[in-house]
Amino acid sequence: MVLLTSINVMAQKQQPTLEELIPGGSKFRFAENIYGLQWWGDVCIKPGIDSLFSVNPKTGKETLLLTRRQVNEALENKLPHLYTVQLPWPGEKKILIGQAKGYVIYDFEKHALDQTFARKERAANLDFNLQSKHTAYTINNNLYVDQTEVTNEPEGVVCGQPVHRNEFGISKGTFWSPKGNLLAFYRMDESMVTQYPLVDITQRIGTVNNIRYPMAGMPSHKVTVGVYNPENQKTIYLDAGDPTDRFFTNISWAPDEKSIYLIEVNRNQNHAKLCQYSAETGKLVKTLFEETHPKYVEPQHPIIFLPWDHTKFIYQSQKDGYNHLYLYNTEGKELKQITSGNWLVQDILGFNEKKKEVVIASTENSPLQTNVFRVNVTSGKRTPIGNAEGVHQATLSASGNYIIDRYSSPQTSRCIDIIDIQKNKSINLLTAKDPFENYEMPSIEVGTIKAADETTDLYYRIVKPANFDPTKKYPAIVYVYGGPHAQMLNNGFQNGARGWDLYMANKGYIIFTLDNRGSSNRGLEFENCTFRRLGIEEGKDQVKGAEFLQSLPYVDGNRIGVHGWSFGGHMTTALLLRYPNLFKVGVAGGPVIDWNYYEIMYGERYMDTPQANPEGYKETNLNNLAGNLKGHLLIIHDDHDDTCVPQHALSFMKACIDARTYPDLFIYPNHKHNVAGRDRVHLHEKITRYFEEKLSLSPTLSKGEGEGR
Repeated sequence: MVLLTSINVMAQKQQPTLEELIPGGSKFRFAENIYGLQWWGDVCIKPGIDSLFSVNPKTGKETLLLTRRQVNEALENKLPHLYTVQLPWPGEKKILIGQAKGYVIYDFEKHALDQTFARKERAANLDFNLQSKHTAYTINNNLYVDQTEVTNEPEGVVCGQPVHRNEFGISKGTFWSPKGNLLAFYRMDESMVTQYPLVDITQRIGTVNNIRYPMAGMPSHKVTVGVYNPENQKTIYLDAGDPTDRFFTNISWAPDEKSIYLIEVNRNQNHAKLCQYSAETGKLVKTLFEETHPKYVEPQHPIIFLPWDHTKFIYQSQKDGYNHLYLYNTEGKELKQITSGNWLVQDILGFNEKKKEVVIASTENSPLQTNVFRVNVTSGKRTPIGNAEGVHQATLSASGNYIIDRYSSPQTSRCIDIIDIQKNKSINLLTAKDPFENYEMPSIEVGTIKAADETTDLYYRIVKPANFDPTKKYPAIVYVYGGPHAQMLNNGFQNGARGWDLYMANKGYIIFTLDNRGSSNRGLEFENCTFRRLGIEEGKDQVKGAEFLQSLPYVDGNRIGVHGWSFGGHMTTALLLRYPNLFKVGVAGGPVIDWNYYEIMYGERYMDTPQANPEGYKETNLNNLAGNLKGHLLIIHDDHDDTCVPQHALSFMKACIDARTYPDLFIYPNHKHNVAGRDRVHLHEKITRYFEEKLSLSPTLSKGEGEGR
């Protein structure tokens, strides 16, 4: 008997720990990958630690191109691996290497350094042009090109960096012309923006770190666009008039480098204009067209010229309710709508010039998926590429004939293929194993319920314990985000479930996630129904999710908790305050408490200004609901949070003190808007302990047990 018991214990699979499930954990487990895969024209490049191979996309045959030893013989600063080298020049046997002191080009045919491009120390925001081989970068808040200082601005002015709080698809601050002869860049004067104090407690006497933080309804920064010519070292600025209360987004160049195109958005964010400026004089050439919406417009993609016809370009818009592609000419005339349907284009991957096709990623198969299609620009005919399941991320070759396709599906952790997109034939480079295949894992289910409008289908995900017993009653935790530009569940690996979701399920909880109205990938009407009342309609949908949980025979409807971060922190707090009899325990990370304290670009898009929408700001200000708190609420905030400033958490503590309610507070020093690195494991352990203590995780009972006690 003892022997049999020992054998059973030895055979039992172990459950993963937080250290294995959370990024930053000492034993974090993730799916096998191939790093640095790229195209060298139409040849796939497969880097490794010590060797770099080419892969024939037709046959899959691998050929050794060079070794790390060969490269390091020519380098002063040795490479630890080859994953980060680039082969950006098709047909040339040269690699581009970024190093601390600058870029170097190594000729692997001659086995020697070809060129070296130095930059100054402390360089950031590097932007190397592959044609002209000029390097743009910033030091502090000024812009440099090669060794030349382009701007010399006073404190409060920032050049060459992202502006407008990285909204409108902005992710960089410099934009090389196609041949690299000219550089467009952002100049942001934020001297009029109120400074917000963050305190550095690592010093014996804490020091103040002031950031420029434009809160809703207050003065915004002013942005202009400069054009620098490295040949004559002169700069002009686009003559766009007074930049007050305007946003300049989605910068692109004409193929002939004579014009710059950008989209101007008014501060109300309900009126966008596509404008053409002269790169030589900075004067406005013309406004090609305008787009308006009674709620908001949100351009996120620069125009892209057709490589076979420079008099035409593709513009992306949600004007029919979903993000789609439109063909325009340079006079601003709409020639046709290229794509249409109740789905959205997520990205343009590139073109096949000979076939006159554009390759896109879209949600056409399902709102939970990203799939790749080639689209004939003339006819609009779409042809699917690759596996129809899952979430795909593809890179197009130079000719547009092949893609490197990375994808996952609910049961496939990662698969990487080379696909001939004309023949739709693939060569598999990697099919990764499940990193937890030898572990006892929870089960995952996906389904739909109706939103609070009783019409719209909402997708949900349920994670159940590995040893799930349908005769028992389990406490449930709702993991929520709920805001724009985010989707919490998909048809990728494990349906997008996070490591903490899996961990908590195995500890005896039902983990539930619902993508409410207001979240992404479902179209404009689905998203903007929350306009001017952020958190209200979203909360109603989450209540529908909680009521669905209560209807399940294995869920203890009296023990429902909720957790989320950022917008999810707002949702968590709001749900406990607005529905205190439904949600009993919550952990809110980095929550928005009062939209008055949030920044202009995001906040005013969805809420308007406090002056224009006082009722909405009052209704959504959770400080006004502090007296409603009945359950247990833990607020977690980072003391260097420059996205959702600490004033949110502290103002809520004050409101609760005044209302004689009693939330808990935990601060993570020296972190920004989320807890990263090693401390992330501590964060999730902290969250876990709170739910285990406050959600009363007593032994689960069979039906009938304990009733009436």
